[in-house]
Amino acid sequence: MSSDLQTETSVINSIYGSETLHPTPTPGIYTLHIPNHDITLRLFFPSTYPAHPPEIKGTETVGDLSKKGHGTHVQTLASNILQKVFKAGQVCLFDLMQDLDTLLTEEEEEEEKEAAQKDAPAASEAPKSNPEPPPAQSEKDPISPISPPPNWTLSNPVTEKKSLFLARAVPVTSPAQAQAYITHLLRTDKKAAKATHNITAYRIRCCPADDDSEVIIYQDCDDDGESAAGGGVLRLLQAMGVWGVLVVVSRWYGGVRLGPDRFRIIGAVAREAVVGGGWVREEAGGKGGKGGKGGKGRR
Repeated sequence: MSSDLQTETSVINSIYGSETLHPTPTPGIYTLHIPNHDITLRLFFPSTYPAHPPEIKGTETVGDLSKKGHGTHVQTLASNILQKVFKAGQVCLFDLMQDLDTLLTEEEEEEEKEAAQKDAPAASEAPKSNPEPPPAQSEKDPISPISPPPNWTLSNPVTEKKSLFLARAVPVTSPAQAQAYITHLLRTDKKAAKATHNITAYRIRCCPADDDSEVIIYQDCDDDGESAAGGGVLRLLQAMGVWGVLVVVSRWYGGVRLGPDRFRIIGAVAREAVVGGGWVREEAGGKGGKGGKGGKGRR
């Protein structure tokens, strides 16, 4: 196993689960489980990977309820994606997994839509009734007032191959407050609203008013389309041992795929915002985020 494949295996399994990418007894053959689907591929990695691409050998599993020929269809999809995303010298499994997940999800949604249309009665058969007038169009919901407004701690922006990354952190005491702060950010910050992804994670620990001995823990995250990124930020907060904080990492995609590097940068700017906000004290010589500490935002 090359060092690149070893690192890629470790990172993928740490994000998606320990058995996501797994070697078989046959040299060079691995199984790769596609997240969110009951599908496992068989891949062959040459000893020269990533200088040369892996090869899709077939499907290990495609689900008990899959229709005939689905395995061949999935193999064709995966092979076509691999041809598009592979670049000599760069690992490619993250992009393969993400693009295949997206295509399979779109196909499943289309099949569900077609099934629903078949089950729905024809317009001529549907009972006639006097249609109710549509509700009057209302103006866009006003921004809910927040007092005081969230005072975000910002990381330094990081640019990598035309993609821009920026993290924000703010104290929170409840899931409702965390969601309100996210909504407020996206409604008041036009640049954040236009980000390709706004990845979020929070950890909250509190005691109910009627029982101070009981501790309630809230933890949640959202990928916002950047597969597994929200879970990665949440695991970072867990590793840092911080509580009462919401982190939002915005990414503006620059048109060039970054592969696993995007997760490294997301983690780096998230850590920088958390350290800059004072939730954890950075030890001398410790590994911090890229660049200096962020300053307090005024949004």
